[in-house]
Amino acid sequence: MTDLVACLSSGEKSWAHVARLVKEQEWGKVFLVTNDFGKKNFNAGKEVEFIVVDMQKPVSELIEDIRKGLKGKITDLEVALNLVSGTGKEHMAILSALLKLGVGIRLMAVTKDGVREL
Repeated sequence: MTDLVACLSSGEKSWAHVARLVKEQEWGKVFLVTNDFGKKNFNAGKEVEFIVVDMQKPVSELIEDIRKGLKGKITDLEVALNLVSGTGKEHMAILSALLKLGVGIRLMAVTKDGVREL
């Protein structure tokens, strides 16, 4: 079963999108890249693993923190990836970390027809 990696940054609407994505699909594991505030305040309704990073760090440090947080935990050769929440800097760091880990990426989103690959 595919693992999900999602950015969980600021914004109530984006949190609702991530929550639906987690709940409406079966995932092997769910990894949410977020900060301390996100870890303390987000309720996914399912078991998730938070990869807590300091979003104020330079992008090169963010990449390494995310890579270290995910290393050895992804269960397949590819992951489902959602970047609805977050900034360009956060998105670049997550993409770079996943590529450095050597996994393939399928972009996923919640649409009016449910969870779909883009």
